[in-house]
Amino acid sequence: MSDYSQETANPSGTGNGGAPAADHQWVLLDDPIQGVRRITLNRADKRNSLIHPLRGAILGALRDADDDDSVKVSIVRGDGPSFSAGYDLGGNNAEYDLPFFTAQGEGQWPRHVTEGWMSIWDLAKPVIAQVHGYCLAGGSELATCCDLVYVAEDAQMGYPATRFGVPDMHFHTWFLGMRKAMEMMLTGDPVSGVEAVEYGWANQAFPAEDLSAEVLKIAERITRTPTDVAQLNKRAVHRQMEVMGVRTGIRVGTELCALGVHTESMKRFIGNIKEKGLTAALSERDQPYDDYRTASSQPKVAD
Repeated sequence: MSDYSQETANPSGTGNGGAPAADHQWVLLDDPIQGVRRITLNRADKRNSLIHPLRGAILGALRDADDDDSVKVSIVRGDGPSFSAGYDLGGNNAEYDLPFFTAQGEGQWPRHVTEGWMSIWDLAKPVIAQVHGYCLAGGSELATCCDLVYVAEDAQMGYPATRFGVPDMHFHTWFLGMRKAMEMMLTGDPVSGVEAVEYGWANQAFPAEDLSAEVLKIAERITRTPTDVAQLNKRAVHRQMEVMGVRTGIRVGTELCALGVHTESMKRFIGNIKEKGLTAALSERDQPYDDYRTASSQPKVAD
């Protein structure tokens, strides 16, 4: 039995569409056109920060769509102002188990999340990430592992956690090139939707108000290709990336993430959370850069 609830509402993806979510309703599902399943992250009040049951619900919904003969392509998007502001750092996972098994030991967390998001590669049917607002840290990992990425022009994709630690998934070099990857890893600065297309992380950028409609046009075009052919061509692209080492590189990167947990900088950051609270610790982290939580012109973020 799936651990998510289905809603027949048709949320906009850039507003507060859909019915209010109960505690157990982690994603909203709808089929806006024939052959297309939309999966909407349903924690708008938390900027779709990724707690364990939400991650499990996303992957569960994608697997169910992959097994549904009526579905040819899936779209993953976020309700409210952002796609996802990253992993929930506020202790809201305390009451939940990990949504799927990952062997214990040093580095369990980065191995766990990368195994989960990379499993999207192994689905038969194409998955589209529809990205608006903030797409940070874990949210950027989720979007990266989708087969196609379409973004709002003013979206912000970044990994601010590099300011106190090491990312769980090291996709940046593969999808943005060495120089931009180095800049993002050393500063934690984001790229806009337009820049994400320029560097190769996303396929195309649209005005935010047009994003949903444009993504549906692309999804509809994909539905015209027979699924038995589409899944082979999807694998053809991924297998070439794997021959070049992308999956191995990302797995190796989880060990560097594990090492990052033991740095003095990480210890100071955790100490700040205990002493001052999460909000203050994150604001102190970002204050020297005047962005994310501290820039007056930008919304507050979770990670």
